[in-house]
Amino acid sequence: MITEKAFNDSAVLLGVEQAVIKAVAEVESSGDGFLPSGHPKILFEPHVFWAELKKRGIDPKTITGASDILYEKWTTGKYGKTSAQPERLKRAIAINKDAALSSASWGRFQIMGYNWAASGFATLDAFIAAIHIDEDQHLFAFINFVKSKNLVDELRRKDWVGFAKVYNGSGYKANKYDEKLATAYSKFKGSL
Repeated sequence: MITEKAFNDSAVLLGVEQAVIKAVAEVESSGDGFLPSGHPKILFEPHVFWAELKKRGIDPKTITGASDILYEKWTTGKYGKTSAQPERLKRAIAINKDAALSSASWGRFQIMGYNWAASGFATLDAFIAAIHIDEDQHLFAFINFVKSKNLVDELRRKDWVGFAKVYNGSGYKANKYDEKLATAYSKFKGSL
């Protein structure tokens, strides 16, 4: 759990309102960085796994029996329950560990594994290990990520469209991330 002091210190560091950071956490993970099992909350992205395998010289078309965890283009409705994500990741790791770990979004702020360097870590393994520790590590990764991707100004202005375009990718509008962020911000702004 991220303490109010940690949220406040992070807000001061970035020069943003605390409600802004809380809004991102709420939208990305419903406000929890871990599953009841203790595993970090993840979303495994099969289309990213496809691309990550190709980056490593592996032809995804040669892999059989993985159509639920490996496909070329993003599509809705195939993710399954949040509680099923660790098992999906485990199956992907059996194909290629680094590609699999890079293909999931992790923790309270749902940062993609392939963004480990932008999140302030020396290696993918260091990022994954930190995410397993606690939500303070998730917050550390988030702060570094928004700084490295030059998203602090968008957070200061509450430019939810500008933020979501970079943070959530081109599908942000279809998934209404900008609208969800604005709604969550209003909720947290009203409670402070």
